[in-house]
Amino acid sequence: MTNTLPRSARWRPWSHPTRWGVDLAVAIPLLLLETAWLVLDWMFGMGMEVWAAQGKQDRIDAAGLAHIGRVQEMLIVVLVVAVLAGIFRARWTMLAHLLVALLVWLVLAVSQHQWDHDHAPEPGCVRYDAHC
Repeated sequence: MTNTLPRSARWRPWSHPTRWGVDLAVAIPLLLLETAWLVLDWMFGMGMEVWAAQGKQDRIDAAGLAHIGRVQEMLIVVLVVAVLAGIFRARWTMLAHLLVALLVWLVLAVSQHQWDHDHAPEPGCVRYDAHC
């Protein structure tokens, strides 16, 4: 005699793993789509805005901050989807999203480091000094 799950446990997503084919069919396109969005946002979202600024530093700074904000939002979305994939026991989707989250985190770290480096006070400058 086989043991069947009670009716209430069948609908729960964590009661059984997602099928391998469905998991890969979701994981691969999402991995490609999210990576492509990250590259296209860097090239067109920030790159074209910096090009259109024509050397105006305030517009270049605004484009950099907007890019950092979009990347932060993407990191949050990717982590939420990774958690949902974990709940639905979709191992490949969760692994793909954790890899994308690592990539997004690295892009965010590089962007913030570049922002901090570009806007650092001059060496030897006291922060609240009149000539800084």
